[in-house]
Amino acid sequence: MPLMSVMIGLFCGLVVWALLDQVQPQALRSIFNEELETRLDQQARETLIRFDNYVLAHTSTARLLANHRQLANYLEPVYWFKGDTDGPKQYRSTPPWLPGSTLWQSLVRPSHILLLDNEGRIREIYQLGERPLPDELAGATELLLSEQRVQANLTTLGDRPYLLISETAEDATGTEMGFLMLVAPIDAQFLAASQQGVSPNGVLVGILEADEQRFLASSDQFRLPAQRLLSAAESDFLVTAQSFSEYEGSTLNLQFATLVPRSVVEAMRDRVAGLERRQRLVAAFTFVSVFTLIFFLLSERLNKILQRVSRFSQRALGSKQPVIERGNQLFVLEDWIHQFIQLVRDTREEMRQQHETEMHESEMLKQAIMETALDSIITIDRRGVIIEYNPTAEQTFGHSREEALGRVFAELIFNGESRLRFSLLLADVLSSRDRHPDEMRHELTAVKRDGAVFPVELAIKPIRLKNRLAFTIYMHDISNRRRIELEIRSLAKFASESPSPILRVNRRGVILYANGASDQLLSYWGCERAQTLPLYWRNRVTDILGSGEDWQTQVICATQVYSLLLTPVVDLGYVNIYGRDITAEREAERQAREHQQELIHVSRLSTMGEMATGLAHELNQPLSAIANYANGSVRRLQASDRGAEDILYALGQITAQADRAGEIIKRLRALVGKQTPVRRVADINEVVREVCSFVEFAARKAGVVIEQEFSLGTLPVRIDVVQIEQVLLNLIRNALDALLEIPEDERSLVIQTSCREGKWVLIRVLDSGAGIRDADMGRLFEPFYTTKESGMGMGLVISRTIIEDHNGTITAEQRAEGGTCFSILLPSNNRNSDE
Repeated sequence: MPLMSVMIGLFCGLVVWALLDQVQPQALRSIFNEELETRLDQQARETLIRFDNYVLAHTSTARLLANHRQLANYLEPVYWFKGDTDGPKQYRSTPPWLPGSTLWQSLVRPSHILLLDNEGRIREIYQLGERPLPDELAGATELLLSEQRVQANLTTLGDRPYLLISETAEDATGTEMGFLMLVAPIDAQFLAASQQGVSPNGVLVGILEADEQRFLASSDQFRLPAQRLLSAAESDFLVTAQSFSEYEGSTLNLQFATLVPRSVVEAMRDRVAGLERRQRLVAAFTFVSVFTLIFFLLSERLNKILQRVSRFSQRALGSKQPVIERGNQLFVLEDWIHQFIQLVRDTREEMRQQHETEMHESEMLKQAIMETALDSIITIDRRGVIIEYNPTAEQTFGHSREEALGRVFAELIFNGESRLRFSLLLADVLSSRDRHPDEMRHELTAVKRDGAVFPVELAIKPIRLKNRLAFTIYMHDISNRRRIELEIRSLAKFASESPSPILRVNRRGVILYANGASDQLLSYWGCERAQTLPLYWRNRVTDILGSGEDWQTQVICATQVYSLLLTPVVDLGYVNIYGRDITAEREAERQAREHQQELIHVSRLSTMGEMATGLAHELNQPLSAIANYANGSVRRLQASDRGAEDILYALGQITAQADRAGEIIKRLRALVGKQTPVRRVADINEVVREVCSFVEFAARKAGVVIEQEFSLGTLPVRIDVVQIEQVLLNLIRNALDALLEIPEDERSLVIQTSCREGKWVLIRVLDSGAGIRDADMGRLFEPFYTTKESGMGMGLVISRTIIEDHNGTITAEQRAEGGTCFSILLPSNNRNSDE
């Protein structure tokens, strides 16, 4: 009996467990499959959004390059003709029409950047890597000849997927010259970079050729090589394929695939199955144990009844039967039943809480994405009523979420014109499913709560729920972008608006660019824009590019004087020419020189006034000699008719003295007279001798003998003799004034001339006077500074101006033995010819 009850209990427990096993695993698998499908769809949407944003980043880069000032300046002097037979120009380093900046730090660099004319013909190619330009690209450029400024096209070239992005290119005048195209191969590097390094649990993305069901590229070529069929990949991955919106009318049937490794899914499924298997084993053991125990207890109860019957029968019949004394297990069976029921309830509650936790985490993740998004994200239903409104939209438009929910989106956000356009866009989205991402983006005018109007870029994404249709609207404020685009266009036209000449010349001397202010320079050179400079200037351009250093010169164009600065740009092979009108500066310098000559003349007159006594003595000597010789000749003639030789000698002396007086007057007139500076080659020794003759009387009066220590040979210098005489005269007179302060027997004045290194002529004026104090030495050449009671303080200032104008130097120093030494250095001129 007990064995039979145990077997019946095992059988009943197994039957009940089998019935429950058909229900519970199916429910768990249904929950798991629904959650898995939701996560796969979410993963696929996120990867496609990242890819679209990455393509948009390349499109923005193409727009920036096409509108850059450097490309506009390059295109302005460029002319492309339809009949050209020359092939496109190739670059392996940065071309002159691209800025040398780090644009590709966060993006995968394209394989090529092209310049095309308006007919779609490739004119210039910049190759950024080793991959050659696909031959099929020549035919594909016709897709880019449309009215849109920025175009992105996803196509295949040579059985490889490529992203072609083009932007209309204009020169500095705003004329459309053609297109700038980025050629980016969509390979493993591009796809991996588009996901920004986010590939949780080994998730891959790829480009799928839908017609042939094969992969053209993937983010991991080792795990999913190109040309692998979809059927072969599905053995290792769960594939979710999404249709691209068309790229500018392309008819290629390409799909964006998100691949989740089956190993990840299987691992997750195994974990769930393991949990479910353990739960089933616990339930099975519980059911079997409970039913076995129940039947065993029932059998035990029956055994007790039978034992009583046996005992009664034993007493009645006197027969003996074996009796097994056991305890009553009914209450134990009741407790087991209660425990089993509680265990089932606890298991169900645990599974329910786990599912609710997972659903809550998924909702929190979606909410975090909505709250941290940089763009305004608004969800509306089919009637246009707002059903979701993220914090960015609150900040952008000024309406709180509570105020926005339940309001009609178009009436709350747009003005009258944009409301109509939005209604048309919404109807267009309803009528067509697969659309190009750029076609889904539109620019409208939005209105803030305070009435401020600003431009926004809008994209509409339909969401097909189980029982209804909703739309998620992504909106981005493009006010800053429009302002930046305007600034870029303004900067591109900066050179043409400059009032000063600005030109650009290439290595061959061709004028690539010249703004409107450069017309006078072009007339001076006798050429036009896009023509070649004269030979001399072409040679200068070549030399500047070779040396890499700036060069500055001046040219006179009709009545204007220009200072030209030629700056080389060696890397790009051209020279920028910056002109500056210096006509007014040259006129000011001319007037300054005239004023300087006036000051020098006044200084000479002052000097001559101070030397008037000496000059009168100089003139009095030859005049007295003339009078004496004339009186003597008269007396001889009156005394007798003899002495003819004496009379002739006297007349000769009269002539010599008259010439001497005339020479003195001539030199005085030359020194005092106002005249235009004239430079000629003269022997500095003769100039010093002549100056010494001027001060001969003043020297004798001061008891000083001027010692002249001259070089044996001639010392030719190219000078204005009158100005140099004035300098020497100032130094000698200052020395004589200084000697008057010491006893007569200690007075000494020496003038020395010599040649230095064959290039310089040295003149030294040495006196033995009291010298110059250290405090005064540093201020000798300051205007109006003098140590004399009656001095003006301009003699040394004018002297230094004259010497520096002759490209020389004048210095003063204390002599070790006492006194002062003034030194003058003038450039030597070995050519003994007057100019």
